[in-house]
Amino acid sequence: MSQSIDRRPLPGRRAVGRRMSVILTTLGIAAAAAAGTHITTEEPQALVAEQVTGRVVVIGPDAAASAREVRAAGGTVRAEVELINGVVAELPRGAELPGGYDVVPDRPVSFASEASTADPQRALVRETVGLASTGSEGAGVTVALVDTGVADVSDLAGRLDHIDVTGTGVGDDYGHGTYLAGVLAGSGESSDGRFQGVAPQARVLDVKVADGSGRTSLALVLEGLQQVWNTADQYGTKVVNLSLASGSPLPYQVDPLNQALRRLWHRGFTVVVASGNDGPTPGVVASPGNDPVLLTAGGLDDGFSASRADDTVAEFSGRGPTIQGVGKPDLVAPGVHVVGLRAPGSHVDVSFPRARVAADYVRGSGTSASAAVTSAAVATILADSPNLRPAQIKHLVTATAYQADALRTGAGAGGIDLQAALQMADSPKIRQFSPPVANVPGTPGQWRSVAIAIGNGDRKAAAAAWKQLSPEARAWVGRSWVKLDPVARAWVGRSWVTSSGDDEKVTSEEWAARAWVARAWVGDAWAARAWVGDDWAGRAWIGDDWAARAWVGDDWAGRAWIGEIWEGRAWVVSWR
Repeated sequence: MSQSIDRRPLPGRRAVGRRMSVILTTLGIAAAAAAGTHITTEEPQALVAEQVTGRVVVIGPDAAASAREVRAAGGTVRAEVELINGVVAELPRGAELPGGYDVVPDRPVSFASEASTADPQRALVRETVGLASTGSEGAGVTVALVDTGVADVSDLAGRLDHIDVTGTGVGDDYGHGTYLAGVLAGSGESSDGRFQGVAPQARVLDVKVADGSGRTSLALVLEGLQQVWNTADQYGTKVVNLSLASGSPLPYQVDPLNQALRRLWHRGFTVVVASGNDGPTPGVVASPGNDPVLLTAGGLDDGFSASRADDTVAEFSGRGPTIQGVGKPDLVAPGVHVVGLRAPGSHVDVSFPRARVAADYVRGSGTSASAAVTSAAVATILADSPNLRPAQIKHLVTATAYQADALRTGAGAGGIDLQAALQMADSPKIRQFSPPVANVPGTPGQWRSVAIAIGNGDRKAAAAAWKQLSPEARAWVGRSWVKLDPVARAWVGRSWVTSSGDDEKVTSEEWAARAWVARAWVGDAWAARAWVGDDWAGRAWIGDDWAARAWVGDDWAGRAWIGEIWEGRAWVVSWR
């Protein structure tokens, strides 16, 4: 089954004579904040975004409001992306939007293929993760593969559905997505079972977000993720695989790609991402692999043997900690000389003919293969234990990971052990698991009051709520703020006002610190809690709307991570 997205603009109108402003960060303001300079402006910096024209992502209180403001400013809405309360749009030069709306330029980017070689050896993926060389894992579970498309090949027959958000039609002219689909769910039919995927009975939802050159953009990826959400009931999707890495300079809490993936996670989708291929230098894991909530897979080299004693972390595998101090990857999975499916005539197929294996397969390396192996493992677990939540699955696969001498650093919890995970899946330890909540002084109600007041721009209410916090809680804010690197503090602190509205003068950086920590705790440590049964553990006080809108909409009034620094640091993405 295939589905193409209607590319015609959504209907709308232009408001005549209406003038609004887009909150931007100037290079000087961000640089000053990055250097630790106190900014003493009395009002947020507001500029007209002359340079932010053409295709953009606009984020506001909700998708409908974002669409209204784009149309009122003379723009055209391309697609609504409810996952981030925003839209993909076309804005004319000089368009102005209200303060509190974020405009992120959409950038076309080129994607690098997997490293492919003519080495006749291959990874023993199924044996390394603890399975027999052939099997029937993953039945009844659908994995969304957000990638370059998937070709209709015999090893996926009857288990493949298509969604195309590129307008180029279904199929895979690049070859990356088809390769991963084979690693994940290939039946091995064309090789008499020799090159079977990890979950050969799982279904694959091909969400095509790139063209035949492997190029995609932030907007297309967000559109693809929105389609995963929109069609979840139709296709029964439970797992999302995204094997790309971006050069986004944003903290994970406000990066739009991370936001969309986290929201899917909190709605019950287990999201698997790659740690990237920029190792072995530490500290190179980028968005979205830098997110502490998502399941990040690094690369494992199995040494072409089923023995785990000689397993090592692949040299290219991205290693943490991230720039924000998050330990990554969470685990490692086979990623060296892994055999997947060939897309005949694709870029990968034509460019690397010596990497072909038999007539229908191709050999490649990279953490994208590791993510596909991990996604297949998750699908296998869900086939046996369908009621497990994403946080429980992440805990399960990390708690059961195996160790080897060369996996002590750079491997997270260790190598994924699917057989051990299946044996532990039904244990009370897993069923009763909830992710730990940060040991933060203060009460949820107090922090929620601070977050709401700051989000609404109510300085007087924010000052009053701040005073209700204990001295210990206020001191904790400062300690948490300084843990952010200078660039992250610059993004967060760029345009916060300096007056609290209650005769209490604070620097904009101090004000930003309060806002940051209030949202970090409410949106992250509480909204990200594990599901208990069919309900949120924290729903008694946060409510559906608050939990679903963590870090988005008008709950984050000061986000303005665009402007000159964003323009100067393109959203650089590569397939991993």
